[in-house]
Amino acid sequence: MTGSITAILLAGARPIADPLATAAGVPVKPLVPVAGEPMINRPARALLGHPAIGQVIVLTQRPDVFAADPATAWLADHPRVQFETGGQGIASSLLALLEGGEVPFPILLTTADHVLLDQAMLDQFVGEATGADIAVAMVERATLLARYPDSRRTWLKFRDGWWSGANIFWFGSDKARPVIALWQEVEQDRKKGWKILAAFGPFALVGALLRILTLRGGIARIGRKFGVVARLVAMDSPEACIDADKPADVTLIEAILRGKSNSLVRSG
Repeated sequence: MTGSITAILLAGARPIADPLATAAGVPVKPLVPVAGEPMINRPARALLGHPAIGQVIVLTQRPDVFAADPATAWLADHPRVQFETGGQGIASSLLALLEGGEVPFPILLTTADHVLLDQAMLDQFVGEATGADIAVAMVERATLLARYPDSRRTWLKFRDGWWSGANIFWFGSDKARPVIALWQEVEQDRKKGWKILAAFGPFALVGALLRILTLRGGIARIGRKFGVVARLVAMDSPEACIDADKPADVTLIEAILRGKSNSLVRSG
């Protein structure tokens, strides 16, 4: 699968001012400095450095600000990076791209605040998502808390544990369109788990409330409802669900990056 995956890197802005961007004095959150450089640079380099990924599409409402910033101008000049102007919603922007017919499947979608994204995460996700029409990366709470006991996430409880999203998604074929369309309807409530479940039907909602569904089984059942192969990728790395969403997240991410840098120095 060398170079065959299209990566979409979400670098949009919220309808209201982002607190991190305001505090940093930058026009959009992906330009907020984390560990000495705009947060978008690290996931962008991870994507471009992975052998399975070909083109990287940066989806944003403000492509101009990335070209104007000296620290991110390299993205605008990179031969494998393409900027596309998106709307306010992730799913609606993705659907608009697909309507243009210029974005080939499979598609891997992630976010500019996924600062800790690395080759190992991409290896696992691509390896386990390949062959599915839809796949979503999640981290089980025990995986995260074993290493970062003070980290706070949004959790969905199922019979097989408490799960948090890792902001990596897979759309393996055109069969994914109906699911993306449903995502468009519920994305404003993406942190309200019961509303998302209810959109997939009463069985999914009641099953989750009674804890009679595993997350894997629930995702597979949803896939069958839409006639697609849907898959959970349970990420091995706890860092997969740590994004730069709050000041405390940035502090934790910078500490993790310092630890990795120190480890490399010691091993070298």
